[in-house]
Amino acid sequence: MLIATFSGIAITYCMSDNFENISIVKKANVYFGGQVTSRTVVFADGSNKTLGFMQAGDYEFGTEAAELMEILGGQMEVKLDGEDSWTTYNVGQSFNVPGNSKFALKVADGGADYCCAYLD
Repeated sequence: MLIATFSGIAITYCMSDNFENISIVKKANVYFGGQVTSRTVVFADGSNKTLGFMQAGDYEFGTEAAELMEILGGQMEVKLDGEDSWTTYNVGQSFNVPGNSKFALKVADGGADYCCAYLD
């Protein structure tokens, strides 16, 4: 995966459409009364990611590990902990979230499809 940063926005150039040699945890991760759901994907090396969907709405998440959020569909506005302004991310873009922090999201009508990689 190639990532470049332009004006503080990380852009993913080659997001893969497929994962190989994985297992999927059957139980869903459900947040905000079902407005946000995801499934955990476990790779052969033990690392994992989540693939999920967020309905339109406003959300705040906390992190333990650093995360890379890839936008696979839709659009979201993001405000990282300690920042004053919102940044809009569209399909094909990604952003990093530090570990042990919070971030706020505003998801537009139509929702947002995402992939979250845990970096620590």
